[in-house]
Amino acid sequence: MKKILLVLAFFGVTLFNVTPVTAQETNKTQSTTEVVSDDIVMSEETVDVWDTIVDFAKNSGIGKMCNTENEGDWRNFLMLAIACVLLYLAIVKKFEPLLLLPIAFGMLLTNIPGANMFHESLFAGGHVHWSDLYAQGGLLDYLYLGVKLGIYPCLIFIGVGAMTDFGPLIANPKSLFLGGAAQLGIFITFLGALALGFTGPESGSIGIIGGADGPTAIFLTSKLAPHLLGPIAVAAYSYMALVPVIQPPIMRLLTTKKERSITMKQLRTVSKQEKILFPICITIVVALLLPDAAALIGSLMFGNLLKESGVTERLSKTVQNELMNIVTIFLGITVGATATASTFLAWKTIEIIVLGVCAFGFGTAGGVLLAKFMNLFLKEKINPLIGSAGVSAVPMAARVSQVEGQKENPGNFLLMHAMGPNVAGVIGSAVAAGILLSILG
Repeated sequence: MKKILLVLAFFGVTLFNVTPVTAQETNKTQSTTEVVSDDIVMSEETVDVWDTIVDFAKNSGIGKMCNTENEGDWRNFLMLAIACVLLYLAIVKKFEPLLLLPIAFGMLLTNIPGANMFHESLFAGGHVHWSDLYAQGGLLDYLYLGVKLGIYPCLIFIGVGAMTDFGPLIANPKSLFLGGAAQLGIFITFLGALALGFTGPESGSIGIIGGADGPTAIFLTSKLAPHLLGPIAVAAYSYMALVPVIQPPIMRLLTTKKERSITMKQLRTVSKQEKILFPICITIVVALLLPDAAALIGSLMFGNLLKESGVTERLSKTVQNELMNIVTIFLGITVGATATASTFLAWKTIEIIVLGVCAFGFGTAGGVLLAKFMNLFLKEKINPLIGSAGVSAVPMAARVSQVEGQKENPGNFLLMHAMGPNVAGVIGSAVAAGILLSILG
């Protein structure tokens, strides 16, 4: 009996020892399986996170710039740098900041790959592709319609007209010829651009830079050569800001000390009736002779009539301030948006910049030389310096004439005399744009 109990006890202990060991091994096996399983899950999660990070990097603006097969490349870096330089010139150097700053910021926005704010393809061939615009148009695409359809420049001209005093021109009608002569730079530059291989419409758009009138340059370019809008707008407004640098050497080169010292008599007082009739008559005459210039001239003279009529003071203040400011913002930022890397970073841009300087130079020379020629027949001599103001950069060009005149004769006051050719230049540049549009459009 004792032997039987000992055998059973042995087997019991054996079973007892085996069972815990088996359980431990089972637990170990399960634990190992769980660890392996957890490693696999963690590995999969790590891969997913890494793929997400890679996709995010590829879809970022920097990633697309670095990927030449995507929608951006290294040229976008350069365009962003150019935009920052223009912002510096507008903010620090105050080069036409009201328009150069929005233009520069528009360049900044349009050259960020993936932002999809402006698409050149929607306006390819000089036409608006409306169906595509509805499907994929970005913010700047819709705002650009105001430029493409010629709305913004005309609204700007209404404001310019409301801020312009045509009294000096009415008091001295001879200054109208000086304003016309200063448009010589437009047509000489037009011929020069043709000689360099630009097409007729492109040459006309480049030549209008010589009018020193930003809205007119934008209006004509949007009609004739919209693909050059960015470079031409930047060149036009940059050189307008540089009028005090470009003009004086040319003025001194073409005149003698005696001519620069000529003192002109005070202008007569212009009646209110004359100021009211002037915009009406100019609109009728120019529109009948040159219908293509009617939009710009009509807008300019309408704004002036609001000011001079004396019965629409509230409207006059609105177009001078609120309307002018709003449209300037839209115009600038959308014109800047056209300065994409593929368009702006081209040899043509350098040629446009060089031709722009020539246009300003020839325009300045044209006004000065015509004044010298007129003095051959006039009893009351004209100071040739006022002829340079015909390039239309109001009122900066007139101030340059004043400064240069006082250097030779401190008692000489040419500002009001120079304002005559200056405002005549605004009319002249609009007429020149109408002529080019009628011939090339």
